[in-house]
Parts: sequence; C-alpha cells; structure tokens
Amino acid sequence: MLGRGEGDQRRVEAPAVARYVSETGQSFVFDRSSPRQPMLRFEGSSEVWVLAAQYAPRGDILYKNDLGRTMLRVTRVGGLTLFTTERPGGAAAATVGASPPLGLARLGPSQLFRVLTVASTRASHAAQKLIPVEADATPESSALIGDAALVAAEAMMRLSRRADGRALLSRISKIVIEQGGRPGVMMDGSGAIHITVVPSMLLLGRPSSDRICFAAGAR
Repeated sequence: MLGRGEGDQRRVEAPAVARYVSETGQSFVFDRSSPRQPMLRFEGSSEVWVLAAQYAPRGDILYKNDLGRTMLRVTRVGGLTLFTTERPGGAAAATVGASPPLGLARLGPSQLFRVLTVASTRASHAAQKLIPVEADATPESSALIGDAALVAAEAMMRLSRRADGRALLSRISKIVIEQGGRPGVMMDGSGAIHITVVPSMLLLGRPSSDRICFAAGAR
C-alpha cells in the first residue's frame, strides 16, 4: 500500500515567473504569467524569447520560438527540460525561486539613441565592419524598437560564432527597424536587414534572433 504522497503524479505548480538552473549550469527566467505569451530570458542576455505552447504526447507541453524551434518541454507533473544549440537533446532544469516578470523597459529619445548606438557597436564588432542600425521611432514604439535593435545585435553576434559566420556577415550592410502591420524580417538585395515591429503587440511584435539569423542565410 502506498504511503501518503507516494506515486503522486499530480502537476507540481511552479511560480508563474520563476528562475531556473539547468543541469549544465545555464540559468534562465521562465515567465508564464500570461498564458498567451509565455517568455524566456537567459541570464547574461538581453533577449526575451516569446514562445508558443504546443501540446505533446503524454500531456507534455512544448514551448517553441517563432522559428518553430523547441526551447522548453514541461511534463504533466511539472518537470522542465531546456533545449539549446549546445544541448539539442535537452537538459533537465530545476526551479530556484520566484523572479520579477519579463517585459519592455520604457525608453525616452536620448535613451533610445544610446540603445541604437550600443546595438550598432555590438553588430559592427561581430561583423568586423560598420553595421549601422537605423530606426524611425515614436514615443509609443521606442521601447520595442530599442529591444529589437538589441536582439538584432545578438543575432549578429550569434552569426559570428558560426563556421560560416564571416561569409554571412560580409553580406550585411545595415539593420533597418520599421513599423508595420505584422512582425517580420527580410534581407534585401543591398544587404540591408529590414526588421518590422508592431508596437501594439509588445514583445510578441518583433522577430527573435533565431528568425533574424535565418533571414541572413543561417540554416
């Protein structure tokens, strides 16, 4: 006869916004405070990944980014697995405590200018040549445009770590952030990467670094 708690398969509820550490030592925040917009941010990175939940066999839930890559798996009893390029097979992760929710920081005009400058500096360093970051912002769009600029710079740094990164980065001339009706990214014939953001959608209204890398030719 099982004692109290033995064989209990009920879901273990973690805080809506919690910090986790994987078995490889990777620390991250997983924010499930909004069921329609779960988010993840790795420690040491400014990028917030907006995820989409998808049910899997055995009652598990897969959380995928906007390129369809699975980043997290949560089992029906609350176990969590993190998937990264370094550990594509997954690494178990454990909760270490609650965390403040993820979101956008408000930016004034001077702050946005500094963010765009930082993004250009990071992208240029990754490419070993000048990559300007251009944007036409409004008070309502400045926070998302600033965030998109930093995510684009993160994409350039990720490209630089690839074996074919130098060739991919040599094709890129600049990064242009624009407002539109649907978030997206494309590279034109001149090598300009055009990132479309939708301020009303908040963090869901801009592409991830994965999607930017893909638009730049990374496969």
